[in-house]
Amino acid sequence: MFAVLKTGGKQYKVQAGDTLRVEKLAADAGETVQFNDVLMLGGETTVLGAPMVAGAAVQAEVIDQIKGEKVIHFVKRRRKHGSQRTKGHRQKLTLVRITEILASGADKTGVKAATGQAPAVAAVAEAAPAKKAAKAKAPAAAEGETAAKPKRAAKKAAETKE
Repeated sequence: MFAVLKTGGKQYKVQAGDTLRVEKLAADAGETVQFNDVLMLGGETTVLGAPMVAGAAVQAEVIDQIKGEKVIHFVKRRRKHGSQRTKGHRQKLTLVRITEILASGADKTGVKAATGQAPAVAAVAEAAPAKKAAKAKAPAAAEGETAAKPKRAAKKAAETKE
């Protein structure tokens, strides 16, 4: 049996026992994670998702957090002053071993879903929209006052008293 899963913006065709290098996941070595974005299941019968296969998942064990090969980006500006610059980058990756492909019942396993964000970062990301909503409500409450320019507000109040 094989599955096509999606993680980190890429698609992988996997079988039980395969080892993959995927974009960095928020999991430590030895943990079991579950990929819920399964696009296709194959084997005796093929199941295509629209866009995902409902209830299907792929479970994997995290082997290690690694860095990919160094990619060198050489920048050369030619015309007048011929400057050159070398930039390098090493992508952070997670090495995982596929342990099991589930055709159904993925929501009842209790295994942690594979995500690219650490739990602390996810909590901050969820709190950010709440802060924006609070800021948006504050000016609406003080509509008659101009809180942005208090000197002008004080000057106008003084002019109206005279």
